[in-house]
Amino acid sequence: MSKITEHDATTGEIVERNLNADETAQAAADKAEAVAQAKAIADKATLKQAVLDRLGITADEAALLLG
Repeated sequence: MSKITEHDATTGEIVERNLNADETAQAAADKAEAVAQAKAIADKATLKQAVLDRLGITADEAALLLG
C-alpha cells in the first residue's frame, strides 16, 4: 500500500500513513493521466517526424522555414 507523509507546520509533527481509498483512486487517476499525456506527446512527435520525412527535410530546416 502506498504511504503519504504529512508535515504539520504549526506543531512540527510528522506523520506517515497509508493512503485512504479516495487518495489511492486519485493517485491512480493522476498516473493514468500522466501516461496518456506522455503517449500523446510521443504520438505527436512521431507524426511530425513522418511529415518531415515525406518532405525530405530535417527538423532544423523546418524551423528555419517556419521562422
